[in-house]
Amino acid sequence: LFLATLTYDTLRFEYEDFPDTKEPVWILGRKYSVFTEKEEILLDVTSRLWFTYRKNFPAIGGTGPTSDTGWGCMLRCGQMIFAQALVCRHLGRDWRWIKGKRQMDNYFNVLNAFIDKKDSYYSIHQIAQMGVGEGKSIGQWYGPNTVAQVLKKLATFDTWSSLAVHIAMDNTVVMEEIRRLCQSNFPCAGAAACPAVESDVLYNGYPEEAGVRDRLSLWKPLVLLIPLRLGLTEINEAYIETLKHCFMMPQSLGVIGGKPNSAHYFIGYVGEELIYLDPHTTQPAVESNDSGCLPDESFHCQHPPCRMSIAELDPSIAVGFFCNAEEDFNDWCQQIKKLSLVRGALPMFELVERQPSHFSNPDVLNLTPDSSDADRLERFFDSEDEDFEILSL
Repeated sequence: LFLATLTYDTLRFEYEDFPDTKEPVWILGRKYSVFTEKEEILLDVTSRLWFTYRKNFPAIGGTGPTSDTGWGCMLRCGQMIFAQALVCRHLGRDWRWIKGKRQMDNYFNVLNAFIDKKDSYYSIHQIAQMGVGEGKSIGQWYGPNTVAQVLKKLATFDTWSSLAVHIAMDNTVVMEEIRRLCQSNFPCAGAAACPAVESDVLYNGYPEEAGVRDRLSLWKPLVLLIPLRLGLTEINEAYIETLKHCFMMPQSLGVIGGKPNSAHYFIGYVGEELIYLDPHTTQPAVESNDSGCLPDESFHCQHPPCRMSIAELDPSIAVGFFCNAEEDFNDWCQQIKKLSLVRGALPMFELVERQPSHFSNPDVLNLTPDSSDADRLERFFDSEDEDFEILSL
């Protein structure tokens, strides 16, 4: 009875610390021990950008919602997986956020790309309105595939990051397609994407001489998103080992998906539990102060992350990877090929050199799920918020 009266926040603080286990903890390609690296685990988690519901932001489209509570959870998860790609691109995987420590300009440039206002590259305003162009009214639930497709379109405007975004459809990753995408449109689209050689800023999270080397390699950093369906109404156990291996890869950006009623951003696992950041907290919208500085503490989850059994995962997910250079992509391909040899692990997707002839054109967006998918999304993502009025432009 006592447990039933505890609030969600109390439960989170009291019960969701890491268990004392000999099992390794994997966070986005990094392996940790709970016994010797607890602080490092928590620092790694806190350093991820955490996007939650917000309220009192400028109205979407000028007359639309000023909060995304009840409908924006998958959009926030899309922001989180994409923010992780931008962190890897501009700050590097080793970068850490420390409360009160002065951060470099590139950190604020990344954060500003997601702030709740219409002119941020990946703001909720941009995602919601780009969705309108694809037949999704503002306030309508997105699935993992839809949010991935919308982010891909928004990334074309982000000349600073100059990313190649590929969404692998039909459970198939075509290597030739990705190489063509990453080797096209060079040199950089915007001057900001290629800092001057003599500058002392980091380039792609590496010192300047690595930046010069990167530019000569003619490879645009790759964000690879793979929407998958790992079962009908629940995840097929045969995929669990493969899913775990995705979190072990250094290229991992994590997974967006959820469980009944809510979308989450999964960043790792321990034992049979997934570790995730939860967007279901409503915070006030944040604005830059007079000096142009952004109060950033609310964008970092400073308590132990949530955990859930892998078996509870809804089968509709999107897995993300970031390959900063061509050798990262080649290494990723080798790891995926090795994964097919792991006993008891069913491949979640196929890796092929060339596009099979029966494929549809990969550039044609199909953002309208069939009616059964739409019903499932409505059922699984935030269906508890029945009093929320669906608004459209």
